[in-house]
Amino acid sequence: MATKPEHRLDIVRSTPFFLVHLVALVGMFWLGWSWSGLLLALGLYAVRMFGVTGAYHRYFSHRTYKTSRPFQLLLALLAMTSVQKGVLWWAAHHRHHHKLSDQPGDTHSVLQDGFWWSHVGWILAPQNHDTDYDKVRDLARYPELRWLDRYYYLPAVAMAVALYFIGGAWALYWGFFVSTTLLWHGTFTINSLTHVFGNRRYVTTDNSKNNFWLALITLGEGWHNNHHYYQRATNQGFFWWEIDVTYYVLKALSWVGLVWDLHTPPPHVRDTHRVADARAPNQSEPSAPVLAPTPLATSLSSAPR
Repeated sequence: MATKPEHRLDIVRSTPFFLVHLVALVGMFWLGWSWSGLLLALGLYAVRMFGVTGAYHRYFSHRTYKTSRPFQLLLALLAMTSVQKGVLWWAAHHRHHHKLSDQPGDTHSVLQDGFWWSHVGWILAPQNHDTDYDKVRDLARYPELRWLDRYYYLPAVAMAVALYFIGGAWALYWGFFVSTTLLWHGTFTINSLTHVFGNRRYVTTDNSKNNFWLALITLGEGWHNNHHYYQRATNQGFFWWEIDVTYYVLKALSWVGLVWDLHTPPPHVRDTHRVADARAPNQSEPSAPVLAPTPLATSLSSAPR
């Protein structure tokens, strides 16, 4: 099958992405296996995954809680060590995804364009390299965020250099190359797998699903149907048994005043519009979709003080 023109990759600009994978795969032949190295990789995976979930996603994309301008900058720096471009780029593409989720024009729909494209191909395509500032005007008014978005590679490079000076090639390999490769694909599962595998609690206009296992590896992002149903919520695990590590960390940060106004779904939202309630006899899918609030519903009132 011929590749769609819009699905062609920018090989030159994607070279660093492939090189990181290559080093992660072959580096062990020179350095050997290390349990302590694996622990370093997983530890930095968890810290940087919080940067993706708590900063890129729940703060910059959806503005589900508030913080100060200095801590906003720290969140941006942490998120960008994940090597997933700048906060403005990430938020703009994610807001576009929610606007057209699983519909024609969605940036990364597994239903529209298949697994490879939704998982990783869209990131490497030339039409997705730039930031649509019109979608992130609430964030673009901060010059420090615009600067970081332009030089998005600096936090990751600084982290890699620091690892090398602290622990040599061993720390660089496990703490950056292995950890980053795992982090990328852990993050990407939300775009691809959570629109295919799992269960649907709420009626939405897309195919988002809740998946326990993906919630574990992404610190709570696997409760994806919950999130697409009610995007304003800081917590994506709506019930006590839905493990959401990102929300637990944000809640702890709120106790010391670093973040505040964490938004949770009110009972009348959480307990209605269930798929089971909307399903008529002998029907497998609900017939009356519910539109979730837009990603920008609270953005103007969430500016740092």
